[in-house]
Amino acid sequence: MFAKELVNLQPDVILAHGTPVTAALQRETRTIPIVFGAVADPVGAGFVASLSRPSGNITGFLFAEAEMGGKWLELLKEIAPGVKQAAMIFNPDTAPGRGSYYLPSFEAAALSLKVEPVALPVRSEAEIETAINSLGRESGTGFVAMPDSFMISHREPIILSAARNNVPAVYFHATFARDGGLLSYGPDYVDMFRRAAPYVDRILRGTRPEELPVQVPTKFESVVNLKTAKALGLHVPLRLEQLVDEVIE
Repeated sequence: MFAKELVNLQPDVILAHGTPVTAALQRETRTIPIVFGAVADPVGAGFVASLSRPSGNITGFLFAEAEMGGKWLELLKEIAPGVKQAAMIFNPDTAPGRGSYYLPSFEAAALSLKVEPVALPVRSEAEIETAINSLGRESGTGFVAMPDSFMISHREPIILSAARNNVPAVYFHATFARDGGLLSYGPDYVDMFRRAAPYVDRILRGTRPEELPVQVPTKFESVVNLKTAKALGLHVPLRLEQLVDEVIE
């Protein structure tokens, strides 16, 4: 409804945040230029034909490339070396590629790290608690939260269930670690939308969206919560502590 109301105003360009918003706007217009930010898989979602040649009325800024699934697992293994089984938790109804975007790199990293990978689909707060409770019943488990607006909006039960079950986890956005999660690593949202401003400006000056390639993140931020690490009985490696952008004590 709101997307339709916005399109009916006939703006010269629209700045969209995330996949659900971009998808809603695309359903309402194929002519008004749209610049998105924080979209994980714009090709898979059908927003652009390719990153280098978007085509159509949409372009923007990628949240994180598919290979990040492996990077998050590497970080989990570094901060919790005792992890032998790692899950990737995601909502198949809303996750990029219904989960298939990040899972391949996650599973490839698991193979090289000698960790058993597990895919844990969840669609509600109750299923989140059930999934993390199941991890807590086994020793040497941990998880990675797949980037998705569902995960952000449900971060409180995710963080609380991880703490209650003594399960280490790595997240994709700094708010998780600041709210009590163990470790986060992901693109800098502020930088992403700052970089979107020149795209909006160029479109207002006459450049077509199809002439502007989709850009990948260039700045990342990481946060480690030492209080949470201590509660989990984990020692944060000095190398990792020195590399992160923010340490919460």
